Amino acid sequence: MNKLCYDIPVLLLHNMNPEWTSEETLETEQDVATLGNALKDLGHPLEIVTVRDDRLAQQLHNFNPRDYVVFNWCEELPGVPHSEPDVAAVMERMGFVFTGSSRDVLALAHDKPEIKRVLDDANIPTPPWAVFDNTDVGEWNIFPSIVKAANEHCSIGISPESVVTTPKELENRVAFILDKYQQPAIVEQFINGREFLNAVWGNGHISMLPAVEMDYSELTDLRDRLFSYEAKYVAGSRLYESIDMRVPAELETSARAQLENVVIATYRATGCRDYGRIDVRYLNGIFYVIDVNPNPDINPQTSMTHAAAEIGYSYGQMGSRIVNLAAARHPIFSQQYNPA
Repeated sequence: MNKLCYDIPVLLLHNMNPEWTSEETLETEQDVATLGNALKDLGHPLEIVTVRDDRLAQQLHNFNPRDYVVFNWCEELPGVPHSEPDVAAVMERMGFVFTGSSRDVLALAHDKPEIKRVLDDANIPTPPWAVFDNTDVGEWNIFPSIVKAANEHCSIGISPESVVTTPKELENRVAFILDKYQQPAIVEQFINGREFLNAVWGNGHISMLPAVEMDYSELTDLRDRLFSYEAKYVAGSRLYESIDMRVPAELETSARAQLENVVIATYRATGCRDYGRIDVRYLNGIFYVIDVNPNPDINPQTSMTHAAAEIGYSYGQMGSRIVNLAAARHPIFSQQYNPA
């Protein structure tokens, strides 16, 4: 484990949408308290900033950027769709050092076609793909395929119905995306193989944590064998309860090395910073990148938390490691602490 400095002051920034259900609000409050207490228990001075609307600059106005590292756990400005990059942009303009990726990288991650172009340009394996802004999909002839909204994340719009096996199913699902999300649909080959969630951290020196495999063995229908919105977030649902995580994933040494090369190359090519998660599927000897997550969720139940625990990091130490990585960019803390 890298040596960590536990006295770096932290502003824990998170969003709380007034339109959430009481259950969603309570879950977020519990997650924030868990991370905040874990960091404080290690010694980090900590203040929590809850973002409830789009006035982030006003909320941060009373804090001096020289006094803190911001732990950016804010996925949006409430009420402003696709605003995760805007959160980072506000902090960049105000001179705050914050954990995770820059505004530009977060914007890239919300643009699935552009991510695909970056991967293709870097010769990183990713499933064949195309973008459709209408239902004329006659040129596409690869099945099974998966249809996603081009500019969503967190598995929004992904369900068993996203996997299509015929041209008519493809046309119908593209029409659904165009109508519901008012944005193009991205279609790619559905890789019906093993799936690995791969946490990564670091900047100059980058390392991959133990791979986590999604265990779909209880699901026989290929349409169910994906980490859909229901499987991720709807506790008690059939898909949520049917999918397990294997930590660490069982891989031969050579395959593990191949996976690590693909994952780290992706992290570098997309410009991720401090930490991230690269989702990969494996079929016929090839690891295909299917998603890039610059600021992945790190609540106590997530794959990254389990992967960090596998190499000896407590929950608080994992959070502190991320803080330390960001602190290396801080004008004062980088000199005082020289964090790893």
